[in-house]
Amino acid sequence: MLKDKIIVITGASSGIGAIMAEKLSSEGAYVVLCARSLERLQEVAERLSSPHEIATLDVQDPQQTTSVIKGILDQHGRIDVLINNAGYGKFESIMDMSQDEFQDMMDVNYMGIVRCTQAVLPGMLERGDGQIVNIASMAGKIGTAKSTSYSATKHAVLGFSNSLRQELRHTGITVSTVNPGPIDTPFFSLADPSGGYVKNVSWFMMQADYVADQVVRLVRKRREELNLPRLASFAIRLYQLFPRFADRVSHKWMNKK
Repeated sequence: MLKDKIIVITGASSGIGAIMAEKLSSEGAYVVLCARSLERLQEVAERLSSPHEIATLDVQDPQQTTSVIKGILDQHGRIDVLINNAGYGKFESIMDMSQDEFQDMMDVNYMGIVRCTQAVLPGMLERGDGQIVNIASMAGKIGTAKSTSYSATKHAVLGFSNSLRQELRHTGITVSTVNPGPIDTPFFSLADPSGGYVKNVSWFMMQADYVADQVVRLVRKRREELNLPRLASFAIRLYQLFPRFADRVSHKWMNKK
């Protein structure tokens, strides 16, 4: 079902981006790996089993984003799936994080998705087919301490995705969101350099291989939303129904940073 699909993945040089690339390639997809580090992309590309290509891309650069996507479209004539995976996080209290860092994180995590989406949409709309997968986070639905910046970026991603889904209804384009909890990836080397948060939530942390499998399944079935772990779906519904009550009850458990 994914054989010969042209799938573009941003943030593909490490973590679940790299693992998704491997799994999609093993199903016969033509994967275009995008990230800032050419060296890391080349390392990931060596593990792929199907024809593929790499493209150096900084999603903060509007001109480069447009140019890279145009190059892919010129070469292949289409992009079947865009997986917006590029992003990062830092867990710091609001007074310890500079406004420049707030702005930078929003520029990567949110505006990066906007730039890539705007670049691929004209072609998808013309063909009346395509899928845009935005890797958000459970943090986009449930805020926690020391995540004011990161959670805000993921709330923005979800608001953008939900509105875009409505805007593109009946166009043949599927807009999907993935909302994972903590994943055992290099993400935490920057987000949690002390290792304290990782230690506190180690029992709850998912393996990157499992999350990548679930995202590939979402792409295959063209599902619109995925919350991980499964227990999180119930917690999110409870939080949305009773936010203030859930805040009080979950404070000690959720705020482990």
